[in-house]
Amino acid sequence: MFPATYATFQQLYTSVLHEIADAYEYTVAPRGNASREITDVTLRLRNPRSRLAFLKQRPVNIVFNVAEVLWYLAGRDGLDMIAYYAPRLRDYSPDGRRLAGTAYGPKLFAPDNDGSTQWARVMDLLRRDADTKRAVLTFFGPAELADAANPDVSCSVSAQFLLREGHLHLSVAMRGNDAYTGLVSDVFAFTFLQEFAAAQLGARLGHYTHHVVSMHVNDTDAHRMERIVDADRNGSITEAAFTPAAMPTNASWEDIATVLAQEEKLRANTAAHDPDSVTALGLAPYWQHIVLLLEAYRQLHHSSAPVSPYLLAALDPAHRWLVEHRWPQRMPTGTR
Repeated sequence: MFPATYATFQQLYTSVLHEIADAYEYTVAPRGNASREITDVTLRLRNPRSRLAFLKQRPVNIVFNVAEVLWYLAGRDGLDMIAYYAPRLRDYSPDGRRLAGTAYGPKLFAPDNDGSTQWARVMDLLRRDADTKRAVLTFFGPAELADAANPDVSCSVSAQFLLREGHLHLSVAMRGNDAYTGLVSDVFAFTFLQEFAAAQLGARLGHYTHHVVSMHVNDTDAHRMERIVDADRNGSITEAAFTPAAMPTNASWEDIATVLAQEEKLRANTAAHDPDSVTALGLAPYWQHIVLLLEAYRQLHHSSAPVSPYLLAALDPAHRWLVEHRWPQRMPTGTR
């Protein structure tokens, strides 16, 4: 009846990997992808801001996590933005130009025939009726199964907001989730959207619940999973001391638009930033740190030189740790 509950995403993540490594229910191979699977998994994160894991055995790609949620917020489905951060996603595009299932942005934020969006309707509903049980966003569509060869079917089915006693909770239902890779980015994205919704509604941040019918790890990642599980067993994994940054309570679509405009310039390498120029954008520090992170990736992608130590020093401490451990060979001498 009550879900397994965790204080941090790192605790949630390692717990799921332990369960799959030690007590998986099935070995399956849908479309030839062999994996170990547990079913009907429900997990709760008490503090959705604690959406990152800090594991030396599996350095999270924080740049992709941020870029993916910005891609959603932009309402885009094109590969031009997201494949810059994750080229492998091109393999899931039927036409080489866009993604359908993976691209949740148009489903949430693209205007439909009446000029409104799923997101706007749900936000309006919550403002009118705080006790509603109808604040549901849907992702999976029946047409996605029309083509048996479709390489990109939505993993997420729905997301439901509950506004209770001034706290905005979010529950996401997924048909399947890759516990080693997808769980990391999905929880990051959905909790980010939850926090943005709370800001729009003037609500406090509630808990986040993640329900997955098929939680699995592909055999190709099994050795990586075992490395994390073994490290946890022998006490090599400790909880990071970073305090999760809080999104400004006045976070707005104008903030998102400013960040997206900078993202496009940095991706095209038509602009560059340093801490002073980012400050001059007039954004709150929370959004400044996101732009700084995108600038770090611009340097990683468009140059072979080490990332600027001045820039690294200005990153949010949690972001800096992740960048340093994800791309150690590109860090300036003496950084780590």
